[in-house]
Amino acid sequence: MVAHLIALHIHGSNNPNGVQGGGDRYAFYPYFIFKDLVTIFAFFLVLSVFVFYYPNAMGHSDNYIPANPMVTPASIVPEW
Repeated sequence: MVAHLIALHIHGSNNPNGVQGGGDRYAFYPYFIFKDLVTIFAFFLVLSVFVFYYPNAMGHSDNYIPANPMVTPASIVPEW
C-alpha cells in the first residue's frame, strides 16, 4: 500500500479525461510526501508513548491474578 502511495505521489494518477493543461493541478511529490511522512511520524510518536510509558493502559485487571493450575477459571463454564 505504501508503495502505491509513493508511486502515485511521484508519477501522478491516470488522466481519463485527456486534459493536457497543468494549470489547475498540484504537484504531489514535494509537498504531499512530506505531509504524509509527518503524519506517519506523529502516529509512531503517539504509539511509542503508549508502548514504552503506558504499556498497561489498555489492559484488564484480571491479567494480574496469578494462575492456579488446580482451579478452573470462573469465566469457563461447561456446556450442557
